[in-house]
Amino acid sequence: GMNKARNHPGFTFLHHYHEYAQSAREPYGYTQFLEHYRRKYAKIKGSMKLEHEAGKEMFIDYAGKKLHIVDRETGELLPVEVFVAILPNSQYTYVEACKSQKRGDLIGSCENALHFYGGVPKAIVSDNLKSAVSRASKYEADINRGFKDFARHYDCVINPARGYSPQDKALVENAVHLAYQRIYYPLREMTFFSLEDLNREIGRLLERYNDLLFKRKEASRLELFQSVERAYLKPLPAARYEIKEYCRGKVQKMGYVYFSPDKSYYSVPYRYIGRETAIHYTKNMVEVHYNRQRIALHPRNGSKGSYNTKKDHLSSTHRYYSDWSPEFFRTKATAHGGHVAACVEQIIANVDYPEIGYKRAIGVIQLHKAYGSRRLDNACKRALQADAVSYKRIQNILRNNLDESSLFFRDLEEDKSHIPEHRNIRGASNYK
Repeated sequence: GMNKARNHPGFTFLHHYHEYAQSAREPYGYTQFLEHYRRKYAKIKGSMKLEHEAGKEMFIDYAGKKLHIVDRETGELLPVEVFVAILPNSQYTYVEACKSQKRGDLIGSCENALHFYGGVPKAIVSDNLKSAVSRASKYEADINRGFKDFARHYDCVINPARGYSPQDKALVENAVHLAYQRIYYPLREMTFFSLEDLNREIGRLLERYNDLLFKRKEASRLELFQSVERAYLKPLPAARYEIKEYCRGKVQKMGYVYFSPDKSYYSVPYRYIGRETAIHYTKNMVEVHYNRQRIALHPRNGSKGSYNTKKDHLSSTHRYYSDWSPEFFRTKATAHGGHVAACVEQIIANVDYPEIGYKRAIGVIQLHKAYGSRRLDNACKRALQADAVSYKRIQNILRNNLDESSLFFRDLEEDKSHIPEHRNIRGASNYK
């Protein structure tokens, strides 16, 4: 009787399942009931065949037409993109307005869709990603890399390469068309001042749309989703995805990479000194990769210029280098006098790149070999008084015996050699 009743406009599977479940001694579960029914009536014209495997894929696309929000300040109409996702088995559809089709927004929309479905399919399939990527080749690595990373977090694959089959294409185009009818049309008279407001209204219309019965009167999208497809989706991971950014960094002599966004430093295993690395980072962590292998992972330290060290990165044969720090040079310098220490501190503090500062500091300390500690300390005192602290300047004071001269300040006025130089200091590298 159920198959005849299917032509009645009020028909739903659920209603008949309840009738069946009450009358059968050991009834099938609802899902099995649907599968058996479908198998039995699959040959009957007009029945809905299971053309798409449940939970296998989510198709995503952007609608061709944009919606708008109004800028409250200027009254200007701001166009916004409309993202559409569909699970082809149940045709359960998700729609949201978003700022753009850029990587961050795309990932955000996909994530919202997965949370709307409450689970994860095996693959996310997109036709338009391919075109987006080839159009903007400079984003290519970025879109794909960020998107693949997002997919890894959700334990599914991204399949932009496969493209839609004609049947998929029809399905997605239909979803977009229905969005125009069921969502755009009712919104046409309404004004929204924010994406949140617009999406709240879209959500209401979407719910109504997913509750409608299909033309074939079998069940609504929501019923099909809840009764069959939902069970096939993988669970969502505990945490939402954090978007990763990327930059490059060279490993410096002391075994740290320079992390440009925070102007800070992170240690890596010593054997990578001199290598170019790729740095992947989020709000909370910094990962260093070399040759596609992760070689270091640190919690991100937002404070500018910080050094972040993991002791096991420093090799025992090079413990000496692990001591290359402001404190190390302060201690070395203090042996020759307080003014030497003060100069060395200033020299290190005045450069963005510590290695340059360290080399200059070594240069200053080494002057004691030629002139002795007392004169070096005196020269540093003069340099500090004149606010002219640099290796070159201190060397000149000593060379010209200005450390012992009362003419010191007059000569300093004429001599501009204290303008900092960026040359490497000879002998700095073999300093022990």
